[in-house]
Amino acid sequence: MSSVEQLWVAGVGMTEFGVHRALSVKQLVASAVGDALADAGAETGSLDVAFFGTATQGRLEGQTSVPGEIALREMGIGAIPVFNVENACATGASAFALACAHLRAGLADVALAVGVEKMHTDDPAAAMAVFEGGFDVNDRAGLDRDLAILGGASDTSDVGRRSIFMDIYAAMARSHMGLYGTTAEQIAAVASKNHAHAIDNPRAFYRKNFTIEEVLAARPLAPPITVPMCSPVTDGAAAAIVCTEAGLKRLRAAGVPVRVLAFSVATGTDRDITNFENHVSSRAAQKAYEQAGVGPEEVSVAEVHDATAFGELLQSELMGLVPEGDGGPAALRGDTTIGGRIPINPSGGLESKGHPIGATGLGQVFELVEQLRGRAGSRQVEGARIALAENGGGFHRGEEAVASVIILGSE
Repeated sequence: MSSVEQLWVAGVGMTEFGVHRALSVKQLVASAVGDALADAGAETGSLDVAFFGTATQGRLEGQTSVPGEIALREMGIGAIPVFNVENACATGASAFALACAHLRAGLADVALAVGVEKMHTDDPAAAMAVFEGGFDVNDRAGLDRDLAILGGASDTSDVGRRSIFMDIYAAMARSHMGLYGTTAEQIAAVASKNHAHAIDNPRAFYRKNFTIEEVLAARPLAPPITVPMCSPVTDGAAAAIVCTEAGLKRLRAAGVPVRVLAFSVATGTDRDITNFENHVSSRAAQKAYEQAGVGPEEVSVAEVHDATAFGELLQSELMGLVPEGDGGPAALRGDTTIGGRIPINPSGGLESKGHPIGATGLGQVFELVEQLRGRAGSRQVEGARIALAENGGGFHRGEEAVASVIILGSE
């Protein structure tokens, strides 16, 4: 096979994100992959290669080393190469990028990218503990120094149990507040908007409206973060079938194929933590825009990583969707709401949809494919042509350890 340029998403599938105590990892995978195969008009034998993403299964279930081979074999997918992927919260997006790179290299024509997580167990403390590996565990003092530089001192002794990443996002939020005058009300506007978007998303975990005032008055986690500003721990799976032109001809896609315009994964560099031009997400976005041949002003709709509402506010700026420092005012003005200038997280985002770590990036792809096909129902962004997904994970020296940006386009 020779190298190829044009790639397509032929099919997508996604379970509801939520609490699935009665379902196993294998069953969640079978549901999402089965739907993606049906959507692509493919059989299990149509696949040339698979990339399987999970970040917590080894620690929570004890299934290490070969989770993808076992889960996929259970549903009749065997013989092909299966690659297991773990890359923090960017695991699913990384599986997608690796599938695309494999196809572009001419090594296959039809690839599966799937991500899954089952985080609700009989030991909630174990699920929370998985986040403790998302930074340099050999330099906890360095993490504390970075958080102090970013957000200054903050008394969190009485705000209840939370993952370390809520403290990380809170410190980043306080830094942004100091630099740009961002307010808690503006962060709450992001959360309120996303909860409203999720009302009509049947795959979202939380489907309840919150006013800005209710978000601000809710239980605090780490100042200025409150519970409705945060993504819940969730179970779920999502999958995408990606193919070349030759692979597309082998399939009988039920939905309109969507073009893969760009896929980019970046890691951090040493920088002044107030210099956002060289932020890991900015660099991933710049590379993706160059690859796609489009600019941020051409993006119709975006799904970004909002593990907290502040995450969306920051990423809206780093993706160039709003000017630097304008993420908060833009949310308060309604610019990022469905019907606004640049709708962000029409799915409800991680805050409402949920955040099963390994599935999150592919859940974003699912939503954007539906948007580009015009199949998002009451969440539909009118005239959506170019869609962007940003997904980041971990924390290292003042920023995410890894960032992914995917750009998709309608045919």
